[in-house]
Amino acid sequence: MFSPVSADAELRAAEILASELGPDVHLSLSHETGRVGLLPRENATVVNAALRELAVDIVAAFTGALAGAGIIAPLFLSQNDGTLMDVEHARTHPVATFASGPTNSMRGAAYLSGLADCAVVDVGGTTADVGVLTGGFPREASGEAELAGVRTNFRIPDVLSLGIGGGSLVDLDAPEVGPRSVGYRLTERALVFGGDTLTATDLAVAAGRAEIGDPARVAHLDRARVAAALDHIAARLAETVDRMRTSADPIPVVAVGGGSVLITGLPGFTDVRRPAHHAVANAIGAAIAQVGGEVDRVFQVPEGRRAAVLEEARAEAVAAAERAGARPGTVAVVDVEEVPLAYLPGGATRVRVKAVGDLDLTRLPALEDARA
Repeated sequence: MFSPVSADAELRAAEILASELGPDVHLSLSHETGRVGLLPRENATVVNAALRELAVDIVAAFTGALAGAGIIAPLFLSQNDGTLMDVEHARTHPVATFASGPTNSMRGAAYLSGLADCAVVDVGGTTADVGVLTGGFPREASGEAELAGVRTNFRIPDVLSLGIGGGSLVDLDAPEVGPRSVGYRLTERALVFGGDTLTATDLAVAAGRAEIGDPARVAHLDRARVAAALDHIAARLAETVDRMRTSADPIPVVAVGGGSVLITGLPGFTDVRRPAHHAVANAIGAAIAQVGGEVDRVFQVPEGRRAAVLEEARAEAVAAAERAGARPGTVAVVDVEEVPLAYLPGGATRVRVKAVGDLDLTRLPALEDARA
């Protein structure tokens, strides 16, 4: 109970279990996984523990693939907050990778567009993921997140997904697009590739928005009905972006992903951009990722000591980023959040501080030795 406030009991329990069960036992600690809130934090920790063996297998597969390709380089995985983690952290905290795909795309969108504050629409083959960038990083979901009907409260980006993508099935009579999709079989099933299924990609080619496959195979489509279906896609995407807004102020929208060729504009949004290299924004976001450090715990904040407590939390976050491999001097605090907890005495306040910095490859051997 309240392990994010004081982890002593949980750490002691882990110590006892490790001594009884051996050093190879997998232990997931709730104060490292979730936030204040017993049941959602317990669920988050159970999910993390259930994925530990899978995470070990996946990391081993990645490592083997690099070795097989003759690549000698340190391996990092992207987290769902837009930063990197090493393989050991990935093995022990697999839930930190949840929704890292949309996160990479949003970070790539920020890099390609030069915008630090905007909405991002990432259109892939089956879905369109909509999120918001704040200060160049994805806005995180506040409170609980429901995964497959399970209440959890670990860190996850605030993303809405819509069943529209390049492989979405199209009914021109309705018009209706998605959520059913041909998925990875787009190059076999879509009309422009010689298939027999009308997809959203076919609409983009028929409207002259993309040069994919053979345009002659969709030349017979009625132009008015194609336009109506594309307008339907734009309206649904605009509605999803609107749901993600926190104010009525104008907000630029950046469209990325291979399926973003479906978008030329969104009703109600005057600034819609599709930057160069938009199709590979996800890979770019992963490639430019920095190293992060985060403090998310409850502090006692006596009267008149708020500034000192926040400075202490900032220093802890910066130190955590440097321990994770960030180059000293490049680390900056990018987010500070404080929430007073009325049900705890002594001015208890949940403080979350996030710091990021550039990866220092020269320190990797020392970091590996320290972990060993």
